[in-house]
Amino acid sequence: MPALIPTLLKVMAQVSRVCGFETASSFPPDHIHARTRWRGAYFDIASDRKPEQIERAMCEALANTPSLFELIENPTPRMQLTLVAAIESRMRRSSNMPDDLAVLLIKAYASPHTMEAIPGMRDAIEQGARDGDMQECIGVLLGFIRARPSFVDGDIIDSGAPLRLVR
Repeated sequence: MPALIPTLLKVMAQVSRVCGFETASSFPPDHIHARTRWRGAYFDIASDRKPEQIERAMCEALANTPSLFELIENPTPRMQLTLVAAIESRMRRSSNMPDDLAVLLIKAYASPHTMEAIPGMRDAIEQGARDGDMQECIGVLLGFIRARPSFVDGDIIDSGAPLRLVR
């Protein structure tokens, strides 16, 4: 009988997740981005959603409030591109630099498990971080972003279609 209780609790937890009674805080274990974790209370994503729906909801939240990026561990490339779009937008539209958002991206790349969203971004961050000066690292990252063509044509989050580069 005592062995039945843990089994019963495990089954109840699985049923709760499948029915969407819980808030998701990661992708399913067999998903390509299984290492991506976030604080579920800030995103309120039902656990019964498909991974594509989860990522879309996360990107929508990041597009509206880029500072939420701080609550994500090992963000997906699409989440990173959403933050890069916010950085680009700030660089184009305002006189203040998006240093706070750049720091979030730099911190995400501290993990070796964070997949590189843009070829060369990890190298740019590591190059800037060599001296240990965060301002230098921010400058190198923003220079890297500024030197490339705009990453997004329209909205990253729309329709789930592949991203289109703007030339």
